[in-house]
Amino acid sequence: MKNLKKVFRGLFLLASVVALATGCAKKEQVIKIGFNIPLTGNSPKIGESARFAGELVKKELDAAGGLEVKGQKYPVEFVYVDNELKSESAVQAALRLIEQDKVLAVVGPCGSGRAIPAGGANNDNRTPMVSPWATNPAVTLNRPYVFRACLLDPTQAPAAVKFAKTQFSGLNKVAILYNTEDDYSKGLSEIFRDVWTQSGGEVVAYESFGEKDQDFSTQLTRIVRSGAEILYLPDYYNHVALIVSQVKDLGWGGKPILGSDSWGSADLVNLSNGAVKGYFFTTHYAAAGAVGATLDFINKYKSAYGYVPDDIAALTYDSAWIILSAIQQAGLSGDLAKDREALKNAIASTANFPGITGTMTFDANGDPAKPVVVVRVNDAGEFEYVASM
Repeated sequence: MKNLKKVFRGLFLLASVVALATGCAKKEQVIKIGFNIPLTGNSPKIGESARFAGELVKKELDAAGGLEVKGQKYPVEFVYVDNELKSESAVQAALRLIEQDKVLAVVGPCGSGRAIPAGGANNDNRTPMVSPWATNPAVTLNRPYVFRACLLDPTQAPAAVKFAKTQFSGLNKVAILYNTEDDYSKGLSEIFRDVWTQSGGEVVAYESFGEKDQDFSTQLTRIVRSGAEILYLPDYYNHVALIVSQVKDLGWGGKPILGSDSWGSADLVNLSNGAVKGYFFTTHYAAAGAVGATLDFINKYKSAYGYVPDDIAALTYDSAWIILSAIQQAGLSGDLAKDREALKNAIASTANFPGITGTMTFDANGDPAKPVVVVRVNDAGEFEYVASM
């Protein structure tokens, strides 16, 4: 009996030691990054591209055994939340990621209409955000926690004007058709209009449409009859696919059409049944003819998902790595509020980041200095490099 008591006493002591050791063991810290992206809504390809790019980054991290920070490797978790391509949903997604999922930083939203309100939520809650694809200046203005990986509209629109004046020398009359319900489209249309007229050009038609419109015949008939020689469409690819097809049916003929970076979806050519071939748009990178790290990214993405990555995928990939690289620079303390603050400071001080869409150094507003790329939709449906402006 005494021996049995000794056995039980020994087992009890052993269990106590194990429990104590388990209780005192430090839980492994997981780096959580949120993705505020549109997985549903009018343009689901945007969310798909962003998510695929995120998954590609995650594969690279998993293959490396996690993210190495100051000599220690940490597991990384990506949390994807659907913003439905709606402003209010983007704010809700931001708050969920910040408050419920307790992410260290957020990638997205894509698109100024979502990034502007969501950026306010991120900034108010002192949580770093990097938008891959939101070009309106208001996204980052007076928001020290909000950054972007793309060029800005006040850079993009003048570059489009400069390209048009060079590429279509002698053509002076332009028509513009924009989405009155989208901050991005409206802002670009206004900047392009003002720069075009200041450069001596004439805007002979300035037309608008609503987000849910699919029949643009009334506006396009006025545009065709206006005598316009160039049509500028700073609109999302789903609208562009319809507009280009319809304006050609109404007699636009072989006159040039010029667009903005919102054309840059892998679905553009298919949705338009090839109607966009031969036209130009300003953007962030050109997949056709890419070399080096950019080509490596394109090959990995295409191998994994079956198609060439669009601007959104490339910029999302860069945005994720901007955050991850800044984490490596800032280090981790385990205190979420302190780590968010340190990460914000590290992103702000980022210089010469070797992105696949170009080398980036952030200015005081959290915006990168980058050239505007002009591409042509070639006969093969590829986005082919034409010029940098």
